[in-house]
Amino acid sequence: MTKQAQVMVITPHPDDAEFGVAGTVARWVIEGKSVIYVVCTSGDKGTSDPNMKPDELARIREQEQLAATKLLGVSEVIFLRYPDQTLEDTTEFRKDLVRLIRLYQPETVVTADPYRRYIWHRDHRITGQVTLDAVFPYARDRLTYPDLLEEGLEPHKVKEVLLWGTEDANYRSDITDTFDIKVDALRCHQSQIGDYLSSEMKERLRQWFKELAKEEDFELAEAFHRVEIWWY
Repeated sequence: MTKQAQVMVITPHPDDAEFGVAGTVARWVIEGKSVIYVVCTSGDKGTSDPNMKPDELARIREQEQLAATKLLGVSEVIFLRYPDQTLEDTTEFRKDLVRLIRLYQPETVVTADPYRRYIWHRDHRITGQVTLDAVFPYARDRLTYPDLLEEGLEPHKVKEVLLWGTEDANYRSDITDTFDIKVDALRCHQSQIGDYLSSEMKERLRQWFKELAKEEDFELAEAFHRVEIWWY
């Protein structure tokens, strides 16, 4: 039994996707595409508050993520609830993602670029790498995880992957008309950004996305490394 979603966003923590791809997600939804989120960790270590407990932070961050995705028009949010800062390239994690890719059969998968150099959150690096492996070859190959076939989950071929946070951008997405929605979605993550998105900081963000679009025929852009999967 399968479901359908044209786009699957696989994010390490609540709020990462809003920084990386929310403007594009909002545009896709306006265009009529169905988008789902897979949130890999609970983000339960993302605080400097000495009085905050991990379980309470995880609960808060899930609610923030749901508020952001509701604003964006995301169809569904799946929480894998791995502990923050513990992701590893394991069979269990990879199989979780393969199961979801086969279940929802997305044409496009979006995640963090695992190849960003030097300073990069390990959960981002691991999420990106395991997602790429899940897309190819694990979700494609019939005899990989044969018990998934028993669940009715046939192999699926993803058509493209977009990687945010990249240092090797080859694709820019127009967010001129959805920049404000992106900012509003970011503001839902109050436990993380606080007053970060003041009017001044919003303008700095606008200038950053304007710089990313400087070679395009639109004003504001999110940038990705895009891999089109046509060879299998």
